[in-house]
Amino acid sequence: MRRPDLDNLPHLVNCAVTVARRFAYSIAAGLSARWWGVLMGPGCSFFGMPVFRRHPQSSILIGAHCQFRSAVWSNLVGINRPCTISTLGSGARVLVGSRCGFSGTVIAAASSIAIGDRVMCGANVTITDTDWHAIDPNRRSAGEPGRSAAVVIESDVWIGMNVTILKGVTIGAGAVVGAGSVVTRSLPPGVIAAGQPAHPLCRIGATETRRG
Repeated sequence: MRRPDLDNLPHLVNCAVTVARRFAYSIAAGLSARWWGVLMGPGCSFFGMPVFRRHPQSSILIGAHCQFRSAVWSNLVGINRPCTISTLGSGARVLVGSRCGFSGTVIAAASSIAIGDRVMCGANVTITDTDWHAIDPNRRSAGEPGRSAAVVIESDVWIGMNVTILKGVTIGAGAVVGAGSVVTRSLPPGVIAAGQPAHPLCRIGATETRRG
C-alpha cells in the first residue's frame, strides 16, 4: 500500500470519512425503514438519509446488498435529491431485487413497481407507475388521482442519469437506457435505448460485432 503523502492524503481522508458516514447512515436508514414498515434484506448500505413513505396496507420490499446514495458527496456525477421510495395507496407494492444501486432515485408506486436484481440507476432517476393527477381538468381540480399501470424493470438493467420511467412500462433484462431519456413504452431485453420518448437504438454488442 502506498504511504500517505501530500498527493494522496485528501483522497485517503475522504475515503475514511465516507466509510464512517456510510456506517452511521446505514444504521439511521435501517431504523427509518423499520419505522415505516419497509422490509429490507441484509447488507444494504446508505450514503446520506433516504426518504421512506409506506401507505397503510401497502408493501415495500428491498432485497439484500442494495446501495442507496442520497447525499451530494456520495456520487460525483451530481445528486440533487435523496433517494425516495414510497407507496401512494392501499394495495400498492414496491419490490426491489438484490444488489441494486440507486443515486437520488425516486420510486413511487400507486399500483406496482417491480425491479429485478443488479439494476443500476444513475443520478436523479424517477420511476413512477402513475400520472399522479387526473388528465381531465375537472377531475384534476376535484383532486382525483391519475391513472396507474404496473412498471417492471427486469434484472441487469442500467438506467442512465436523469431518466424518467412512466406507467405501464416493462424494460427487458440487460437493457441500457441513455441519460435524459423519457421511457413511455416498453423496451425489449438487451438493447441500448434513448430519446424522448425512448426507443431502441441497437442491440448490445452490435457495435463491437460490426467493428470485428
